[in-house]
Amino acid sequence: MTNHLNKVIPLRQAIEQYVKNGSHISIGGFTINRNPMAAVYEIIRQNIKDLHLYAHSNGTGLDELIGAGCISKLEIAYGGNGKAAPTCIRFARAVQNNDIVFEDYSNYMMSLRFMAGSMGLPFLPTLSGFGSDIISKWGFSKSMRKADPKIVDKKLAIMDNPFGDWAGASKVLLVPAINPDITIIHVQRADAMGTCSIQGLTFADIEQVKASKNVIVTCEKLVDKEELRENPDLNQIPFIHVSAVCHVPMGAYPSAVFGHYDYDSQHLRKFAVAAKDPEKFKRYQEKYIYGPKDQEEFLKVIGQERIDAIMADPRTGYSVNMKRD
Repeated sequence: MTNHLNKVIPLRQAIEQYVKNGSHISIGGFTINRNPMAAVYEIIRQNIKDLHLYAHSNGTGLDELIGAGCISKLEIAYGGNGKAAPTCIRFARAVQNNDIVFEDYSNYMMSLRFMAGSMGLPFLPTLSGFGSDIISKWGFSKSMRKADPKIVDKKLAIMDNPFGDWAGASKVLLVPAINPDITIIHVQRADAMGTCSIQGLTFADIEQVKASKNVIVTCEKLVDKEELRENPDLNQIPFIHVSAVCHVPMGAYPSAVFGHYDYDSQHLRKFAVAAKDPEKFKRYQEKYIYGPKDQEEFLKVIGQERIDAIMADPRTGYSVNMKRD
C-alpha cells in the first residue's frame, strides 16, 4: 500500500491494484500525444478484459486496447493515429464487426462530460450536437443501462432553456458526467506525492483526473517536490487526486511527449499495416507487447536508433529532423 507522502510503486503493481475486469476507465492524451502506452501494454499483458473505456480523442492507446480484446464498451468522440491511420483501424474493425458496443459524442461534449465529473455535477448543458445524429443514435440499450449502474440511464437529454430565449437558445442539450473507476495519464514531471506538471497542451487530462475515483500517473521524470514548488503555477494536478505514481521514461512511446520525444511515425505506420491483417497483428502483438515483460524490455525491442531519431529538440520541444510523410 502507498501513503499520502509516497505513492511511487511499480507500474505492474499499480495496474494490478487499480484496473480490474469490468472497470470503467479513461486514458489521457490526444490522438498521437501523451497516450499512457506503457500502462496500456501492461493492461494487455495482464489480460484484463471487459473494460468500459471513455475516450475524448485518443489514438494508439485506444487502438491497442481494442485490438487486444480488452474493451467491451466505449464512449468516444474520436480515435485516430495521425497520418498513419486517420481513423484507428482496430477501433473501426471492432465497430463494424460488432465486437464492441459504443456510443459517440462530439469532442466538446466529451470535454464537458469530464468537466461535469470533475466539478461533482451530474451534467452540464451545451448547444453542441443539435442538428446532428448524435442526439438520435444511441449505442447502449435500455437493458444494458439497467444492468450496469455505472452507465447513465440516458445518453443525453434536451430541456427548455429555463431563461427563455436568453443567449438565442430556446433549448439546451444536457450531457451526463463521467466518473471513471480509474484514469491513467502520462506526464512530463511528477513528485512522489503525485503532484504533476504537464508541459504543452493538457487536452482533457486535468478534468479526467479530477473526475476519477482513482488515478495512476506515469511520468518521464520523478522529481523532488521542491523542484515542482519552484514554479507552482506550472503544476496542473494536485497530489490529492493521484492514487499511484509510476516512473516510466518513454512511457508514452510511440506517441509524443512535448519537450522529451516526438511520435514515431515509422512505428505508427508499422502498427497501421499490422492492424489491417489478423496474422500480421498477432505477430506485432507478440513482438512488442506479449514478448517483452516490461517497459525496459519493450524499449530494447524498439532499439536505441529509433529512440534517438525522435528525441525532442530542446528549443522547439519536438523532433525537427523526423520525416512525417
